[in-house]
Amino acid sequence: MSIAVAVVDASTPGNVGTIARAMKNFGLSELLLVDPPELDEDGEAYGFAGQAREDVLPNAREVSFDELVERYHTVGTTAITNDDERRHVRYPFRTPRELADSLEGVEADTCVVFGRERVGLHNSELERMDEVCTIPASADYPVLNLGQAATIVLYELRTLTVEDHQHPTEIDRAPQSDVVGLHEQWASFVETAGIVEERRQQTRRMFRRLMGRAHPTTREVSTLRGILRRAENRIEHPDRYD
Repeated sequence: MSIAVAVVDASTPGNVGTIARAMKNFGLSELLLVDPPELDEDGEAYGFAGQAREDVLPNAREVSFDELVERYHTVGTTAITNDDERRHVRYPFRTPRELADSLEGVEADTCVVFGRERVGLHNSELERMDEVCTIPASADYPVLNLGQAATIVLYELRTLTVEDHQHPTEIDRAPQSDVVGLHEQWASFVETAGIVEERRQQTRRMFRRLMGRAHPTTREVSTLRGILRRAENRIEHPDRYD
């Protein structure tokens, strides 16, 4: 599946540049523009685009609205509404996170469509969309800036578009022998610190549970052991640290 982004009738070139930048941030490259403003290479669109000025923005294609709905599985974005099952122009809708989950494994080429800065997508346009996505926000002020809204939606879609090398999910847990050594160091410290004997076992058990949940790395274990060892030395030989 590929995911494209379309901007309909944007009046502010800067918002187009901001959306292009968000696309670059979150691994998207196909930008489609319906009735776009003039995008001057020396203007704010390119100024706001960051590194997206090198590829996303110059490769943007101008298309018609008809082409969007005929070519792609379309997701129209809009502010949260009061629609319910009795009104189906903007309902049912998904949040950005729900949208990402629903698109997982879908093979169809998809296009996320953003509307105008002031009024968004018209009801006549939303009626032709396959899905509707809204961003939950405060009821006191639920309307977001176009660039902000696009950034939020594309961030949630990153699970489909970005290989997350920057944030590894696997924990480099210290070898169990190192963790055992930490527990022994803690037991020694508890005794040196003067914790009464009947409380030592409880304290050791609490520390074991804490470390069990934390899954410490080798470096973390080494650092903790060093701190405990130094603390013991200060307790046993306070005169050396005056």
